[in-house]
Parts: sequence; C-alpha cells; structure tokens
Amino acid sequence: MRVHVVSDVHGAAEALAKAGDGADALICLGDLVLFLDYADHSRGIFPDLFGAENASRMVALRTALRWDEARALDRELWDGLGTDRRTAIEAAVRRQYAELFAAFPAPTYATYGNVDIPALWAEYAGPGTTVLDGATAEIGGLVFGFVGGGLRTAYRTPYEIDDETYAAKVAALGKVDVLCSHIPPAVPELCYDTVARRFERGSEALLDAIRSIRPKYALFGHVHQPLVPRMRIGTTECVNVGHFNSRRTPWALQW
Repeated sequence: MRVHVVSDVHGAAEALAKAGDGADALICLGDLVLFLDYADHSRGIFPDLFGAENASRMVALRTALRWDEARALDRELWDGLGTDRRTAIEAAVRRQYAELFAAFPAPTYATYGNVDIPALWAEYAGPGTTVLDGATAEIGGLVFGFVGGGLRTAYRTPYEIDDETYAAKVAALGKVDVLCSHIPPAVPELCYDTVARRFERGSEALLDAIRSIRPKYALFGHVHQPLVPRMRIGTTECVNVGHFNSRRTPWALQW
C-alpha cells in the first residue's frame, strides 16, 4: 500500500493533479487557498486585488511583525477598492477551489488548513474526495485520524480555532495508527520557520496525543521551512510532509 501526502498546496493545481500518480490514495493536509505568496508577490488573491507592489509592502510588514501597520495598510487598501471584502474574497476563493478540487485524484482524504474556508468545501468536494476533521478513516488496514485548521494567531486567518475546541477534535479520534493534522505538535524545532524567522503555533493537544496513544506516524505541514522537518517522539515518527506549493512533490508513506 502506498499513500502520497501533501500539505500547503496554496494554488498549485497543476502539480496537485499529478500528486497521486503511483499511489493508492492521496492525503491532503490543507491550505489549498493562496492568498499571499511570500516568495512570489505577484501570486495570490491579495496581489490580484491590490497589485504586487502592495503585496510586497504587506509581506515586509508581516515579516517584521509590525501587525498594527499591516492592519492599517489592509484597511487602507480595502477602503480604496470600494468592494465588499467578504464578497470579493469568497469569489476569489471559489475560483481557486473549483480548480483545486477538480485536480484531486480518487480516492483523496483531505482536511482543512488554517487559510481554508470549511463552509465551502462541501460544494466542491467530488465523490472521490472524503473530507475529515476530528474523524478517522481506514486506509489499507491502518486507522488515520484527521484534525484540521490552526490555532489562534495574530494573522487571524480564516480557520483558526481556540485551543479547547482543537483539543476536543484530537480527543475525538481515539487511538489511531497515523495522526494527520495541518499544524505540528508543539515542539519548538518542528514549529520554527527558518526563512520567516519565527515560531508558528503548534498544538499541545497533538503532542499529548502522540505521547499517550503513540501512533506510528504524525504527519503535518503548515511550517513551510522548518528547522527540523522530521523527528521521533517516543515511538512516533513526526514528519513535516513539505511545502507542496514550492516543492511540487508529495511525501510517500508505504507499508
């Protein structure tokens, strides 16, 4: 049995269509939407609306952790656009989802990332795509548990939830062989992004689950350039499956 795993697709529909080649199934750990590409400021919803120059300004402010200035720039740009924010963003997300969900091979098992909009997924997920969040699926005789979304941050991305709600989803899984999430467990080496030079939020609930139920693997993404992409916690192999938008190559699990 061979499963390919991707995370942080961020608009890479063409590569996503090939991600399941040679595998019995594809797993996607979220972040399908591309709002702002920190490597290429001309790509994403933000530059489509406001231009690459303003995207570069926003990236510079966020990278410098100048949140108040970033929010002020955001308000200024939206006020100048004269278009309802929610309507404009939802229309752009819908265009991306239509292309991305059409690229999923069958079968695909997917959960949400922190920049995704869960309410829209049911409209685009075809019969070959199973969406799971706080739920399990048996694949090739192994039990895979899925936990979507991220925890609250200063970025205020669309699918961030409080720690208690997130922990309840982890607890609902019970014992699994493979623990799949968008964000990593709360281990500093797994949470630090070496290019952004900051710690992303990891989950204490995921770390507790790894220590208590001891799955064979814990798979995740979210941190695009991790200090440590892979480490063992007890008997569990913890793996950042990679930033698919830049790598365009899935991570493979075979048994």
